[in-house]
Amino acid sequence: MLEFKKIELSDKEWVNRLLSLSDYRGAEYNFTNLFIWDVVYKSEIGRFRDFFLLRAGTPGEYYYLYPAGRGDRREVIEELMEDASREDCNLSLIGLTRETKGELEKMFPGKFRYTAIRDSFDYIYEAEKMMTLSGKKLQPKRNHLNYFVSNYNWTYEDLTPDKVEEVREFSHEWCRRNECKSVDTLALESCAVEKCLNNYGSLNLKGGILRVDVQIVGYTIGEALNSDTIVVHVEKAFQEFRGAYQFINREFIKKIAPGFQYVNREDDIGDEGLRKAKESYYPIFMHEKFTATLF
Repeated sequence: MLEFKKIELSDKEWVNRLLSLSDYRGAEYNFTNLFIWDVVYKSEIGRFRDFFLLRAGTPGEYYYLYPAGRGDRREVIEELMEDASREDCNLSLIGLTRETKGELEKMFPGKFRYTAIRDSFDYIYEAEKMMTLSGKKLQPKRNHLNYFVSNYNWTYEDLTPDKVEEVREFSHEWCRRNECKSVDTLALESCAVEKCLNNYGSLNLKGGILRVDVQIVGYTIGEALNSDTIVVHVEKAFQEFRGAYQFINREFIKKIAPGFQYVNREDDIGDEGLRKAKESYYPIFMHEKFTATLF
Protein backbone atom coordinates (compact mmCIF):
# COMPACT_ATOMS: atom_id res chain seq x y z
CA MET A 1 0.00 0.00 0.00
CA LEU A 2 1.40 3.37 -1.02
CA GLU A 3 1.96 6.09 1.56
CA PHE A 4 2.04 9.81 0.82
CA LYS A 5 3.29 12.66 3.01
CA LYS A 6 3.84 16.39 3.02
CA ILE A 7 7.05 17.36 1.25
CA GLU A 8 9.79 18.71 3.53
CA LEU A 9 13.27 20.12 3.03
CA SER A 10 14.70 16.95 4.53
CA ASP A 11 13.32 15.04 1.51
CA LYS A 12 15.50 16.95 -0.95
CA GLU A 13 18.38 14.47 -1.17
CA TRP A 14 16.38 11.31 -1.85
CA VAL A 15 13.88 13.05 -4.13
CA ASN A 16 16.67 14.53 -6.25
CA ARG A 17 18.37 11.16 -6.48
CA LEU A 18 15.23 9.45 -7.81
CA LEU A 19 14.37 12.32 -10.16
CA SER A 20 17.89 12.18 -11.63
CA LEU A 21 17.36 8.54 -12.63
CA SER A 22 14.80 9.60 -15.25
CA ASP A 23 16.50 12.90 -16.16
CA TYR A 24 13.17 14.39 -17.29
CA ARG A 25 13.15 17.96 -18.64
CA GLY A 26 9.68 18.97 -17.39
CA ALA A 27 9.67 21.69 -14.73
CA GLU A 28 7.46 19.58 -12.46
CA TYR A 29 10.32 17.07 -12.05
CA ASN A 30 12.23 19.48 -9.84
CA PHE A 31 12.39 19.48 -6.05
CA THR A 32 12.21 23.26 -5.69
CA ASN A 33 9.03 23.49 -7.76
CA LEU A 34 7.45 20.60 -5.87
CA PHE A 35 8.38 22.16 -2.53
CA ILE A 36 7.37 25.79 -3.11
CA TRP A 37 4.07 24.99 -4.86
CA ASP A 38 2.91 22.20 -2.53
CA VAL A 39 0.34 24.29 -0.66
CA VAL A 40 -1.09 25.72 -3.89
CA TYR A 41 -1.52 22.30 -5.50
CA LYS A 42 -2.23 20.40 -2.26
CA SER A 43 0.46 17.89 -3.16
CA GLU A 44 2.04 15.03 -1.26
CA ILE A 45 5.00 12.84 -2.12
CA GLY A 46 5.75 9.16 -1.78
CA ARG A 47 8.13 6.45 -2.86
CA PHE A 48 7.71 3.00 -4.34
CA ARG A 49 11.05 1.23 -4.45
CA ASP A 50 13.20 3.40 -6.74
CA PHE A 51 10.33 5.53 -8.05
CA PHE A 52 9.40 9.03 -6.92
CA LEU A 53 5.64 9.56 -6.59
CA LEU A 54 3.50 12.66 -6.26
CA ARG A 55 -0.22 12.89 -5.54
CA ALA A 56 -2.06 16.22 -5.64
CA GLY A 57 -5.55 17.61 -5.33
CA THR A 58 -8.24 16.71 -2.85
CA PRO A 59 -9.73 13.36 -1.71
CA GLY A 60 -11.90 11.92 -4.44
CA GLU A 61 -10.22 14.11 -7.05
CA TYR A 62 -6.54 13.19 -6.76
CA TYR A 63 -4.20 13.21 -9.73
CA TYR A 64 -0.69 11.78 -9.93
CA LEU A 65 2.59 12.79 -11.54
CA TYR A 66 3.91 10.23 -13.99
CA PRO A 67 6.50 8.44 -11.82
CA ALA A 68 10.23 9.14 -12.17
CA GLY A 69 12.87 6.60 -11.26
CA ARG A 70 13.92 3.10 -12.30
CA GLY A 71 12.49 -0.38 -12.08
CA ASP A 72 9.29 -2.08 -13.17
CA ARG A 73 7.22 0.87 -14.39
CA ARG A 74 4.17 -1.25 -15.07
CA GLU A 75 4.19 -2.36 -11.44
CA VAL A 76 4.35 1.18 -10.07
CA ILE A 77 1.50 2.31 -12.39
CA GLU A 78 -0.61 -0.58 -11.09
CA GLU A 79 0.16 0.58 -7.54
CA LEU A 80 -1.07 4.05 -8.46
CA MET A 81 -4.23 2.51 -9.92
CA GLU A 82 -4.87 0.78 -6.60
CA ASP A 83 -4.22 3.97 -4.63
CA ALA A 84 -6.63 5.93 -6.84
CA SER A 85 -9.24 3.22 -6.42
CA ARG A 86 -8.90 3.33 -2.63
CA GLU A 87 -9.42 7.09 -2.80
CA ASP A 88 -12.50 6.74 -5.02
CA CYS A 89 -10.64 8.30 -7.96
CA ASN A 90 -10.20 7.37 -11.57
CA LEU A 91 -6.43 7.34 -12.10
CA SER A 92 -5.23 10.50 -13.80
CA LEU A 93 -1.53 10.91 -14.62
CA ILE A 94 -0.03 14.31 -15.44
CA GLY A 95 3.25 15.50 -16.90
CA LEU A 96 3.54 12.94 -19.68
CA THR A 97 5.61 13.73 -22.75
CA ARG A 98 5.14 12.14 -26.15
CA GLU A 99 7.79 9.62 -25.14
CA THR A 100 6.27 8.67 -21.79
CA LYS A 101 2.79 8.69 -23.35
CA GLY A 102 4.03 6.08 -25.81
CA GLU A 103 5.63 4.15 -22.96
CA LEU A 104 2.38 4.10 -21.00
CA GLU A 105 0.30 3.10 -24.04
CA LYS A 106 2.67 0.24 -24.75
CA MET A 107 2.27 -1.04 -21.17
CA PHE A 108 -1.52 -0.52 -21.06
CA PRO A 109 -2.83 -0.49 -24.66
CA GLY A 110 -6.22 1.18 -24.98
CA LYS A 111 -6.58 1.72 -21.23
CA PHE A 112 -5.94 5.49 -21.09
CA ARG A 113 -7.36 8.57 -22.76
CA TYR A 114 -4.70 11.23 -23.51
CA THR A 115 -5.21 14.99 -23.49
CA ALA A 116 -2.64 17.63 -24.43
CA ILE A 117 -2.52 20.42 -21.78
CA ARG A 118 -1.30 23.48 -23.72
CA ASP A 119 -1.29 25.78 -20.69
CA SER A 120 1.28 23.47 -19.07
CA PHE A 121 3.72 23.26 -22.01
CA ASP A 122 7.19 24.42 -20.94
CA TYR A 123 9.10 26.91 -23.09
CA ILE A 124 12.54 25.55 -23.97
CA TYR A 125 15.26 27.80 -25.37
CA GLU A 126 18.81 27.30 -26.60
CA ALA A 127 21.13 28.35 -23.78
CA GLU A 128 23.60 29.87 -26.25
CA LYS A 129 20.87 32.02 -27.83
CA MET A 130 19.72 33.25 -24.42
CA MET A 131 23.31 34.20 -23.54
CA THR A 132 23.92 36.15 -26.75
CA LEU A 133 20.42 37.19 -27.93
CA SER A 134 21.88 36.84 -31.42
CA GLY A 135 19.90 36.80 -34.64
CA LYS A 136 17.38 39.02 -36.42
CA LYS A 137 14.37 37.74 -34.47
CA LEU A 138 15.90 38.82 -31.15
CA GLN A 139 16.94 42.28 -32.37
CA PRO A 140 14.12 43.95 -30.35
CA LYS A 141 15.43 42.24 -27.20
CA ARG A 142 18.93 43.53 -27.90
CA ASN A 143 17.56 47.02 -28.46
CA HIS A 144 15.88 47.04 -25.04
CA LEU A 145 18.97 45.57 -23.40
CA ASN A 146 21.29 48.12 -25.02
CA TYR A 147 19.01 50.94 -23.90
CA PHE A 148 19.25 49.72 -20.32
CA VAL A 149 23.04 49.40 -20.48
CA SER A 150 23.44 52.90 -21.93
CA ASN A 151 20.93 54.83 -19.83
CA TYR A 152 21.18 53.54 -16.28
CA ASN A 153 23.89 53.35 -13.65
CA TRP A 154 23.49 49.61 -13.19
CA THR A 155 25.20 46.80 -11.32
CA TYR A 156 24.55 43.07 -11.44
CA GLU A 157 25.44 40.80 -8.53
CA ASP A 158 24.84 37.27 -7.31
CA LEU A 159 21.87 36.71 -5.04
CA THR A 160 23.46 35.29 -1.91
CA PRO A 161 21.52 34.24 1.22
CA ASP A 162 22.50 37.41 3.09
CA LYS A 163 20.67 39.50 0.45
CA VAL A 164 17.38 37.59 0.55
CA GLU A 165 15.65 40.00 2.93
CA GLU A 166 16.35 42.93 0.63
CA VAL A 167 15.04 40.92 -2.33
CA ARG A 168 11.94 40.01 -0.33
CA GLU A 169 11.21 43.71 0.19
CA PHE A 170 11.56 44.25 -3.57
CA SER A 171 9.27 41.29 -4.25
CA HIS A 172 6.59 42.70 -1.94
CA GLU A 173 6.83 46.07 -3.67
CA TRP A 174 6.61 44.40 -7.07
CA CYS A 175 3.44 42.64 -5.93
CA ARG A 176 1.98 45.88 -4.60
CA ARG A 177 2.59 47.64 -7.91
CA ASN A 178 1.17 44.73 -9.90
CA GLU A 179 -1.81 44.21 -7.56
CA CYS A 180 -1.02 40.56 -6.91
CA LYS A 181 -3.82 40.22 -4.38
CA SER A 182 -6.47 40.95 -7.00
CA VAL A 183 -5.05 38.64 -9.70
CA ASP A 184 -5.49 34.96 -8.87
CA THR A 185 -2.44 33.70 -10.76
CA LEU A 186 -0.17 36.36 -9.24
CA ALA A 187 -1.56 35.74 -5.76
CA LEU A 188 -0.77 32.03 -6.00
CA GLU A 189 2.65 32.73 -7.49
CA SER A 190 3.46 35.20 -4.70
CA CYS A 191 2.92 32.42 -2.13
CA ALA A 192 5.35 30.14 -3.98
CA VAL A 193 7.90 32.95 -4.37
CA GLU A 194 7.72 33.74 -0.67
CA LYS A 195 8.40 30.10 0.21
CA CYS A 196 11.25 30.06 -2.28
CA LEU A 197 12.87 33.09 -0.67
CA ASN A 198 12.27 31.76 2.84
CA ASN A 199 14.24 28.63 1.95
CA TYR A 200 16.63 30.04 -0.63
CA GLY A 201 19.85 28.93 1.06
CA SER A 202 18.61 25.48 2.04
CA LEU A 203 17.39 24.81 -1.51
CA ASN A 204 20.87 25.66 -2.83
CA LEU A 205 19.48 27.91 -5.53
CA LYS A 206 21.30 30.39 -7.75
CA GLY A 207 20.11 33.93 -8.33
CA GLY A 208 20.97 37.38 -9.58
CA ILE A 209 20.14 40.92 -8.50
CA LEU A 210 19.98 43.93 -10.81
CA ARG A 211 20.41 47.40 -9.30
CA VAL A 212 20.16 50.93 -10.62
CA ASP A 213 22.32 53.05 -8.37
CA VAL A 214 21.70 51.18 -5.10
CA GLN A 215 18.04 50.28 -5.69
CA ILE A 216 17.06 46.74 -6.64
CA VAL A 217 15.08 46.92 -9.89
CA GLY A 218 15.01 43.19 -10.66
CA TYR A 219 16.03 39.72 -9.56
CA THR A 220 15.92 36.16 -10.80
CA ILE A 221 16.29 32.63 -9.37
CA GLY A 222 17.03 29.30 -11.04
CA GLU A 223 19.06 26.09 -10.96
CA ALA A 224 20.01 22.99 -12.93
CA LEU A 225 16.94 20.94 -13.86
CA ASN A 226 18.51 17.87 -15.41
CA SER A 227 21.74 16.92 -17.18
CA ASP A 228 21.34 19.37 -20.08
CA THR A 229 18.79 21.98 -18.94
CA ILE A 230 18.56 24.77 -16.40
CA VAL A 231 15.24 26.10 -15.12
CA VAL A 232 14.32 29.69 -14.28
CA HIS A 233 11.91 29.75 -11.34
CA VAL A 234 11.49 33.48 -10.74
CA GLU A 235 12.18 36.62 -12.76
CA LYS A 236 10.88 40.00 -11.63
CA ALA A 237 11.74 43.57 -12.62
CA PHE A 238 10.19 47.02 -12.45
CA GLN A 239 8.63 47.78 -15.83
CA GLU A 240 9.62 51.47 -15.78
CA PHE A 241 13.26 50.51 -16.28
CA ARG A 242 13.29 49.75 -19.99
CA GLY A 243 15.41 46.70 -20.75
CA ALA A 244 15.66 45.48 -17.15
CA TYR A 245 13.96 42.16 -17.91
CA GLN A 246 16.10 41.54 -21.00
CA PHE A 247 19.29 42.44 -19.14
CA ILE A 248 18.77 40.35 -16.04
CA ASN A 249 17.63 37.39 -18.15
CA ARG A 250 20.81 37.48 -20.24
CA GLU A 251 23.22 38.09 -17.36
CA PHE A 252 21.78 35.29 -15.25
CA ILE A 253 21.87 32.79 -18.12
CA LYS A 254 25.49 33.78 -18.84
CA LYS A 255 26.34 32.97 -15.21
CA ILE A 256 24.40 29.73 -14.76
CA ALA A 257 24.05 28.11 -18.19
CA PRO A 258 27.61 27.37 -19.41
CA GLY A 259 27.80 23.61 -19.92
CA PHE A 260 24.04 23.28 -20.45
CA GLN A 261 22.24 23.09 -23.79
CA TYR A 262 18.77 24.34 -22.86
CA VAL A 263 16.90 26.79 -20.65
CA ASN A 264 13.43 25.86 -19.40
CA ARG A 265 11.43 28.99 -18.57
CA GLU A 266 8.44 26.92 -17.45
CA ASP A 267 4.84 27.28 -18.67
CA ASP A 268 2.53 30.24 -19.16
CA ILE A 269 -0.41 28.86 -17.10
CA GLY A 270 -2.73 30.05 -19.88
CA ASP A 271 -2.01 33.73 -19.22
CA GLU A 272 -2.05 35.56 -22.57
CA GLY A 273 0.41 38.24 -21.48
CA LEU A 274 2.86 35.67 -20.19
CA ARG A 275 2.41 33.57 -23.31
CA LYS A 276 3.20 36.52 -25.55
CA ALA A 277 6.28 37.40 -23.51
CA LYS A 278 7.66 33.85 -23.60
CA GLU A 279 6.92 33.41 -27.29
CA SER A 280 8.79 36.64 -28.02
CA TYR A 281 12.07 34.89 -27.11
CA TYR A 282 11.37 32.22 -29.77
CA PRO A 283 11.70 28.88 -27.97
CA ILE A 284 13.56 26.18 -29.86
CA PHE A 285 10.71 23.84 -28.94
CA MET A 286 7.79 23.44 -26.58
CA HIS A 287 8.05 20.70 -23.98
CA GLU A 288 4.62 19.20 -24.55
CA LYS A 289 2.69 17.68 -21.68
CA PHE A 290 -0.24 15.32 -21.64
CA THR A 291 -2.66 14.01 -19.06
CA ALA A 292 -3.56 10.32 -19.19
CA THR A 293 -6.91 9.31 -17.71
CA LEU A 294 -7.84 5.69 -17.11
CA PHE A 295 -10.98 4.69 -19.02
